[in-house]
Amino acid sequence: MCGGFTCSKNSLLALNILYVVVAFIMIGVAAAARASSFVTSLSLVSGIIACGVFLLFISIIGLIGASKHHQVMLFFYMIVLFIIFIIQFSVACACLAINEDQQRIVAAKGWNYTGAAVQMDAQSFFGCCGYQFGNESLKHPSCKEVVNKATHDVCCGKETPEEQCCVKPGDDCQCQTCDGPIHDAMVRGFNLVGGIGLFFSFTEILGCLIAKTYRHQVDPRANIQSLLR
Repeated sequence: MCGGFTCSKNSLLALNILYVVVAFIMIGVAAAARASSFVTSLSLVSGIIACGVFLLFISIIGLIGASKHHQVMLFFYMIVLFIIFIIQFSVACACLAINEDQQRIVAAKGWNYTGAAVQMDAQSFFGCCGYQFGNESLKHPSCKEVVNKATHDVCCGKETPEEQCCVKPGDDCQCQTCDGPIHDAMVRGFNLVGGIGLFFSFTEILGCLIAKTYRHQVDPRANIQSLLR
């Protein structure tokens, strides 16, 4: 870490510009991961989105404070950035630590509580039908018009009655159930969001250290101006 006033100032400005970019990456990736799960409300992923919003806000404060060497802004910046680090680090670790059984429980509850319109969107997007065969508590909309993504065939033929389309394993169903694709989307979302959040959380500690050093340094231009008076 550089020790000069100008070097610290430029480093802090560059780091906060990086934070702006990172904030948009975190918000975009987390929002995409949340949307791809369709039926599940991923609260952990929402935590990363919140961290991205707050990081965007505090990076703007950091840019203003670094450019003006504003003591109060830099102090506020240090405190809030450290709080964001704690929250982001904790949420990212939770995203990476959630196990497969917990993911399946969350997905099943999400399917059960969501509406038929969202279930139909999930079936059309993944090319699947229903969440699990033989589970009456996890009913699903009609799959007559759903197309299998792999074979490009409809799940059930025209001769199959709608009430018998992909209801139990013995039915003539050309589509898989949605538990597999939804679970895979959740795993990718958790791993991607958790990895990005964890990696960039350590840069926030660096920002706190540079801000602390820069805050206690004296602007050499201020000293020259005071001598000329």
